[in-house]
Amino acid sequence: MSVAAVQRDLTRRLQEAGLASPLPEARALLMHVLHLDWTGLVLASGRAVTPDERDALEDLLRRRVRGVPLQHLLGEVEWGGVTLRVTGAALVPRPETEVLLDLTLAVLEGRPGAALLDVGTGTGALALAVAAARPDVRVTASDVSVDALRLARVNAERLGLDVSFLHSDLLAGVAGRFAVIVSNPPYLPDADRASATPEVRHDPDLALYGGPDGLTLVRVLMRQAPACLERGGCVLLELDPRNVHVLAAELAGSGWRTEVRADLTGRDRFLLATLAAEGHTT
Repeated sequence: MSVAAVQRDLTRRLQEAGLASPLPEARALLMHVLHLDWTGLVLASGRAVTPDERDALEDLLRRRVRGVPLQHLLGEVEWGGVTLRVTGAALVPRPETEVLLDLTLAVLEGRPGAALLDVGTGTGALALAVAAARPDVRVTASDVSVDALRLARVNAERLGLDVSFLHSDLLAGVAGRFAVIVSNPPYLPDADRASATPEVRHDPDLALYGGPDGLTLVRVLMRQAPACLERGGCVLLELDPRNVHVLAAELAGSGWRTEVRADLTGRDRFLLATLAAEGHTT
C-alpha cells in the first residue's frame, strides 16, 4: 500500500474507534514511523509502505485505540514553543495550559531578572517554556515526584535551558522568595476517577486528583505561599471550572486579591492571586 492509502486506512480505523481527530492522528503516526516531517509526508504520498513500517503502524494503532495517549506513542509533544519528551511519569501538557503560560509571561513583563517558581512541574513544561521565552528570568521548578523531576531535567538538558530543579512537596522546604509562583496542580475531585477516560488513566493519579473537591492540595499551597513571595508577588494557578470560584472566594476572605480568567473555550479556569497586604494569610 502507498503512504496515501495507509493514511486513509489509519484515518478510517481511528474514526471508527471514536477518536476525535482521526486525520491529524493518522498523519502524526505516519510521520513518526516514516521519520518524515509534514512536507516529507506529502512528497512521499505515492511511495510504498514497507512491511516493517506497516507492522510498526499496526502496533501503534492498537495501543492508541486502547487509550494510550498519542503523545506517549510519539514520545514527545510541541508545547509552549518547546519540544518536550513525555512519558507516564508526568501529566501530558494540555493545550489549555498554554493560557497559563501566556498569563505568566504577561505578569513577568516589566520584571527583568525576576525569580519564578513552577510548583508541580511534571515534564517541566511551564518552567521550560518561560525559560525559553524569558532567558533573564531565574526559573526554579519543583515536584514531589522523583520520576517527574528526572523527566523535567532530561527536557531541560535537551533544550539547553538553565532551570534549577528542586524535590519538594509543594512549598515545604523551599528557600528564598519569588516574584511569581505558578502551578498546574492536581485539581480534579477524587470522584472523577470513576469516570476518567482511558487516556486520563495513563497520567499519574498524583498529578490529577486533589481531594474531595479538588482543592485540598491547593489550599495547602496557598497557605504556604506568602512566606515564599516577594513584595508585590503573585500566584497563578490552573484549576477546574467547578472549583476555581470556590478558591477565589476563600482567598478573598483571607487577605488576597483574586482574578479569575477563562480558558480557550470560555470556561473560567485560571486564578491570579496577589496578597492584598503584607503578612500571612490564615
